[in-house]
Amino acid sequence: MRDFGGVTRTPRQVLRPTTTAEVAAHSTAVPHGTRHSNDGRALTTETALDTRGLNAVHDLGEDRITIGAGATWREVLDATLPRGLTPPVLTDYLDLTVGGTISAAGVGGTSHVHGTQAANVIDLEVVTPTGEVLACSPAEHAHLFDAVRAGAGRHGIITRATLRLIPAPTHVTSFDLIYANAAELLAAHRHIHAEHVSSQAKPTGYELKAVYYQDPPPGLGKGEELSYQDFTDRLTPDVETFKTMGEWDRPHPWAQVILPADVAAPFIERTVAATTPADLGISGLILIKRFTPGWVPQLKAPSDAVLLSLLRTASPTATSEADMRKANHAFHTEAAALGAVPYPPPSDNPTH
Repeated sequence: MRDFGGVTRTPRQVLRPTTTAEVAAHSTAVPHGTRHSNDGRALTTETALDTRGLNAVHDLGEDRITIGAGATWREVLDATLPRGLTPPVLTDYLDLTVGGTISAAGVGGTSHVHGTQAANVIDLEVVTPTGEVLACSPAEHAHLFDAVRAGAGRHGIITRATLRLIPAPTHVTSFDLIYANAAELLAAHRHIHAEHVSSQAKPTGYELKAVYYQDPPPGLGKGEELSYQDFTDRLTPDVETFKTMGEWDRPHPWAQVILPADVAAPFIERTVAATTPADLGISGLILIKRFTPGWVPQLKAPSDAVLLSLLRTASPTATSEADMRKANHAFHTEAAALGAVPYPPPSDNPTH
């Protein structure tokens, strides 16, 4: 069994539960959804739990949905968009599981407004390591609620989640804006009042994508209008291209850190200057996102945070996978000296 990062482990057995009771009977097993992690955290040589069978919609109301933790965000939208509703925060790639991203925190293009996905959870059902099934929320078993959100699976297995919903727009308008340096880019993140803001470091400069769910302000030029559904699924054409090229199945030794915003710009500039196309691979990217974490204690992120992501792919013509991982270690070490924390949070599960 291999994860997206290219780490491989062979489990002794793989169980595919469809009920919480089945999870509780194997509470020390290591859960995984779509195995999109890249450091082996969702892998084990013991018992693995494939949570994808826990994907039922249990309740859908005017401002919330209760759904199995093995459901993907695509399946969440399949249920909510016909009602004109959406989660406040979505990851760029929809084929990740609800339980997986809540366990990591879940940063998206709207996190500067709404915080992380973990900050938009109303309540959870969790199987503890001792096999107890507990409902938790800010009002009930609050310590467990705070422990499992962005807890990297250390404190239990999320089996069900109730998520906050907001009205979904029918269409959005997207603009690509270019900035000369990281300081200008991060300043733009603060003063641009778009609902969705994300950015990349590119050879042509720092590109910011500002997406407006309402009428955009004047002076931005002509934007691209998309249906909201097409916008949420905007990565699918790229993913299909990468699969055709063979890039999707290659190891992706990603490195991501959350930096305090006041020290982020110089570090980003140094990192971008030192990173060659071969260091990223054919389909590699450098993503930058300024955001507000929300009340998620396990994330240990500053209140004004910048997520810097080196999304490497070990392409045939790129730097070797081993050298990419060595560079990632240096990247994490330098970032930690500035007060950064790793993203996703590290897992210390001894069965991994």
